[in-house]
Amino acid sequence: MKPIVGIDLGTTYSAIAALDSLGKASIVPNSEGERLTPSVIAFAENDPPELVLVGREAKHLRDLEPQNVVTDVKRDMGESSKQWRYRGRTYRPEELSSLILRKLSLDAESQLGKVRDAVITVPAYFAESHRRATMDAGELAGLNVSAIINEPTAAALFYATNHEVNGKIVVFDLGGGTFDVTVMRVAGRDIDIIASEGDRHLGGTDFDRVLAEIVNKKARLETGAPAFPSDIELQKFLNQAEERKRALTTRPNQRVLIQNDSGRAQVSVSREELEEGISPLVAKAEMLVEAVLDEARLDPGEISKVLLVGGSSRIPFVQRRLEAIFGFAPVTEVNLDEAVACGAALYSGLNALKENAALVPAGVRSGLSDVQLVEVANHSYGTITVSTDEETGRRILANDILIPKGSSLPCSETKTYYTMADGQDVIEVQITQGESKDPDNVNIIYQENMPLPPNRPAGRPIQVTYSYDKNQRMECSFRDVESGDLMAVELSSLEGALEAETKRKSRAALEEFQIE
Repeated sequence: MKPIVGIDLGTTYSAIAALDSLGKASIVPNSEGERLTPSVIAFAENDPPELVLVGREAKHLRDLEPQNVVTDVKRDMGESSKQWRYRGRTYRPEELSSLILRKLSLDAESQLGKVRDAVITVPAYFAESHRRATMDAGELAGLNVSAIINEPTAAALFYATNHEVNGKIVVFDLGGGTFDVTVMRVAGRDIDIIASEGDRHLGGTDFDRVLAEIVNKKARLETGAPAFPSDIELQKFLNQAEERKRALTTRPNQRVLIQNDSGRAQVSVSREELEEGISPLVAKAEMLVEAVLDEARLDPGEISKVLLVGGSSRIPFVQRRLEAIFGFAPVTEVNLDEAVACGAALYSGLNALKENAALVPAGVRSGLSDVQLVEVANHSYGTITVSTDEETGRRILANDILIPKGSSLPCSETKTYYTMADGQDVIEVQITQGESKDPDNVNIIYQENMPLPPNRPAGRPIQVTYSYDKNQRMECSFRDVESGDLMAVELSSLEGALEAETKRKSRAALEEFQIE
């Protein structure tokens, strides 16, 4: 059978998982025999120009050539203004991410055969531009991205297919660079997403920098000089920070050897000092937990389980704070680092069944036959309208929401609006993302003028339809009812996504690289 795979494209680590002949998901190790691949890219000075390092070797080079190493690129996905320049060429976030995806897929091919179709995960709170950029990254890596799936949903899907679960559960996903919290209703293998919140700039990377700040402050007090006299020294420490954090989960203190302008010295950091330093960051996560419970209209006492996902959720301080909220300890019944990729592979299998079950092996069909998943929209989508204030008689702008946040997917909504003036020959089409009715408090993700037939009276109907499918893709149409003229907008082609020709040229250039 052709490989059925899912990819967790992470901030600090990435992984690829595949389904076996019985529909069971498991991680595919990379060419180094590792189950997780560091999401690090290096353009080493002394390497041939066609060679790019991805993974462990790139991470090691961070100590020596930090200026040639890219980390945390996921945090900048969808940000067209963010670019990097190496070896005379400029790279966008999705281009660099494609190198990570290509490394994963090439390593998997040696064990599975040609990898073509894949599901890629994204943080639940990724906005539309970030989701489009993730899909572009997959295409640039030579993959057909059959769908994207929210990371907490993928983790819950894997969890529900491996454990007996019933009730309302919270998935607390604190990874290397992003945080999501999702509330869902689970009954056996039926999963209904209720609500999600998140922060795409909150994760283990921020904890690493807190640890570096603590070491730097103590070094100044004890030696009179900063711990990291150069960026190279700081990068070396950040490379080791993950191991230091893990050590502090089991030991009360960690001694750090530093080399600064005062010579060699040792600095001791206690678990309590780290917990105090990261407390404001953990508090941000707690506020989002409270927000998602409010959105779901649930009290902590109505939650039956809290499922931990993401390496940073291992921190005992984080777990204690969650226990204080819910009154019971969170569970780690699945591998925190692998659950998301494995869930993505299961979702890939579900998609394959819906597209053409006859092409899916009988064992996979049997293994997934009773799995049901209902995802929701994680943002509201609307359009800017003009109405008349009843008290003042003045015309006012308002954001009218067609698809509210939390709508079960797939969904479709149609509303009819009307032209404002006699002879109006154009309307301004605006697609918004956000929860507010105030146009100033939402993002306009698409804007264009739609021509109308001339010389008509006011009040002509314009029919607007938004359709959001289960694979997180949305199409919008604006139809002039009388003439039948139609403007159709597919969000995956909006500004921020790569144009087809740009994508073709970029992919051709990236394919010239040898990935190691």
